[in-house]
Amino acid sequence: ANNEFFCVGGIHMMTDSKCLSKEGHNPLAHTWPEDVLAMLIGTSFIGFGMAMFGQAGLLTGSTAGVAFLLHYQFGQPFGLWFFLINLPFYWLAVRQMGWTFTLRTFIAVSLVSVFAGLHQTFLPFEGELNPYYTGLLGGLLIGMGLIALFRHKATVGGINIPTLYLQQRYAIRAGKVQFGVDLLVLLSSLFMVSLPALIGSLIGAAALSLVIGFYHRPDRYIAMH
Repeated sequence: ANNEFFCVGGIHMMTDSKCLSKEGHNPLAHTWPEDVLAMLIGTSFIGFGMAMFGQAGLLTGSTAGVAFLLHYQFGQPFGLWFFLINLPFYWLAVRQMGWTFTLRTFIAVSLVSVFAGLHQTFLPFEGELNPYYTGLLGGLLIGMGLIALFRHKATVGGINIPTLYLQQRYAIRAGKVQFGVDLLVLLSSLFMVSLPALIGSLIGAAALSLVIGFYHRPDRYIAMH
């Protein structure tokens, strides 16, 4: 059977979701302005979600969850802890994902660290935030921000790096791995946050993983480099 069919305008598409012209060029590949815009939009969404979580006293998984715990415990800004904790993961990123991915991830982590502080400064929240609604909306925002980064070959470091590697190498769904790790981080903080904050955090982790599980489908998305 012939596994080849045609895209619009005589461009050849294969069943492995790689679309190439007859000259070997992918006309659907992202341009660098699209990469920059996606990086800014994705990190601003993630930073806003993190700012909401911090205001409500919630937690999340991966290195961000550890950064929140250190922020609540010692008082230094979340963005500073988040930037520092991610440094060791760049070694794995270089070895498994390449220098381009690692550089984009470093930039994304830096931008999230900055945006989290900027949102709290320019969009201060008055009073207490409902932990359940904050977990839901913040988790959705963070999830969509991650999708924007994933589709432009970047992430926010931490556990996202090995989850992407496992999905690409062994076809293990990133959303499932992400939720499992997030759950472990949240359970480790049982005695450090209130019950409403813990429930809100679990809602946020579920919302984030739901978005990644639904929309991070490389087999359905072809506009890649």
